[in-house]
Amino acid sequence: MDVAGLGDGAMAVIAHGGPDAQGVPAWDFSTNANAVGPCPSALKAVQQVDARHYPDPAYTALRESLAAFHAVDAARIVLAGSASEFIGRFTAWVAREGGQRIWLPALAYGDYAHAAQAWRFERVHDAARAHLAWLCEPSSPLGEAEAFARQVVASGAQVVFDRAYEPLRLGGRCSLEPQALNRVWQLWTPNKALGLTGLRGAYAVAPEGAEAEARELDRLAPSWPLGAHAVAMLDAWVSPTAQAWLAQSLDTLRAWKAGLCAGLTDAGWRVLPSDAPFFCAAPPRALDVAALRAAGIKLRDTTGFGLPGHYRLSAQPPEAQAALLDALRTCGEAVA
Repeated sequence: MDVAGLGDGAMAVIAHGGPDAQGVPAWDFSTNANAVGPCPSALKAVQQVDARHYPDPAYTALRESLAAFHAVDAARIVLAGSASEFIGRFTAWVAREGGQRIWLPALAYGDYAHAAQAWRFERVHDAARAHLAWLCEPSSPLGEAEAFARQVVASGAQVVFDRAYEPLRLGGRCSLEPQALNRVWQLWTPNKALGLTGLRGAYAVAPEGAEAEARELDRLAPSWPLGAHAVAMLDAWVSPTAQAWLAQSLDTLRAWKAGLCAGLTDAGWRVLPSDAPFFCAAPPRALDVAALRAAGIKLRDTTGFGLPGHYRLSAQPPEAQAALLDALRTCGEAVA
């Protein structure tokens, strides 16, 4: 999601990748979900859920499995209905504790700003003045490392490190060492890596020594933030079978991304570097986005991210790439 208007009194303008009012695109380059998915073992686990019963309201077994996966105490696990739900809840908690100022990367996922706007946070450009700071790596929309990650962690703010795309990292390495990661809130959203974005479910790993704060966040959550299907997805996520499938999928995504970048470059696009299976690129001329959408092609305009004249595209199978390049040749160029 992206959102415009933080700090200027304007109405928020919200946009997402994926399906829209016209339904599911035939060739969807706008979403960052793992296009190799869905993960077979995770999908099977979800399909076999007994939805007649509530899950354990304390999610005891799920907390323990997630904690074991990350080698932390279960008291450091905070469950969330989705990353967006956690972003809203965490922002509300910081505001309740007296926070008033937020630091954000220049280009970032719009829900951070959307939640901050709802709580009337002031956006500051010096992380040392912030009460709340958000990082995401690989970042969206660029898919790169955060240049100021170490300085932000040292700022003294409550720092959330959004790791939604870490499982899909195709190159490079995390800019924070384990010691620094232990000082921040790590937000995980496995549905993207598993190719199951229609399922909502996320969790955060609290900083070392922040167990009391984690319980405060739990108390701010509604009852049963995760349904039985989300529990099944997160249980499957930490299984060796799903992790092996994910590792294999990265090789396919690297090949698909290389082919897409080459095709767009040959068509005159300027492709920006990225460590993820998605990237931003600028077309040589303005696009007729409506005509592309009518042809079944959806791209992600990054103007709302603060990057005008570019589009974010995710690695897709060769047949999708062929459809995109054909549509760009026949109907993609805007009429002057």
